[in-house]
Amino acid sequence: MHGDPMMWVAGVRALYLQALHPLAVRAVMQNSDFRRDAWGRLMRTANFVGTTTYGTTEAAERAGARVRKIHAMLSATDPATGRAYAVDAPDLLLWVHCAEIDSYLHVLRRSGYPLTDAQADRYLAEHRVSARLVGLDPAEVPANRAEMAAYFTEVRPRLAAGADALAVDDFLLRPPTHPLLVPAREVLWRRVAQLAYASLPPYAHELYGRPAPAPTAVTRRLRATGAVLRGIPARLRWQLPPKHILRATARLGPGARPAPYKVGR
Repeated sequence: MHGDPMMWVAGVRALYLQALHPLAVRAVMQNSDFRRDAWGRLMRTANFVGTTTYGTTEAAERAGARVRKIHAMLSATDPATGRAYAVDAPDLLLWVHCAEIDSYLHVLRRSGYPLTDAQADRYLAEHRVSARLVGLDPAEVPANRAEMAAYFTEVRPRLAAGADALAVDDFLLRPPTHPLLVPAREVLWRRVAQLAYASLPPYAHELYGRPAPAPTAVTRRLRATGAVLRGIPARLRWQLPPKHILRATARLGPGARPAPYKVGR
């Protein structure tokens, strides 16, 4: 799944969703320079996902240790109460994890990636490993679609689109870029961001204050985009950074080459 090109759309959807938790997004705003280093932050996230997916066990453990060390040193201030809180509080880590993994699963399946319900549950269960790496107790992490749905139902009353979320929304539509790259941003990036936003759940559209697009139309756009991107030869797509798949196949041999479109057979 993580070698599928629709993961980029899914990653942007995760950012939109994560920004709706006031304390989680405040922690990002107070401790991150994402507005000045958007590409760097995106690549650090992609590098972590790639390492935990395609790297060795030792590399994954080291990546997790780095994340836990950084988070342990950070704090933020609750905009509502003025109280300081730890960035690595379990409820915040859990929200970030669930918003991310749910987005990966939702966008890929909706765009035509062949997963049965049982395989989708297995995917969520497998990600309790990545949850442990960032400091969560795997037993507290949703392990199937029913548990994930129950989690979002439980957390929904705590979500809101405050000033921080709206800043992220604006940033994702118009990230700073070199003047020469503005046309490419408008043609390419904006379409990715708009498609990612369109795939959000109805309550997220309600919170952001924009009408939700027709679900059938969004599904058609996701499937069409997935069909186009999956038509690009994998070896060409894998040349994009951070190249974890190429390093994994070089380490393990060509027999370990990912075969994503055989998963449903």
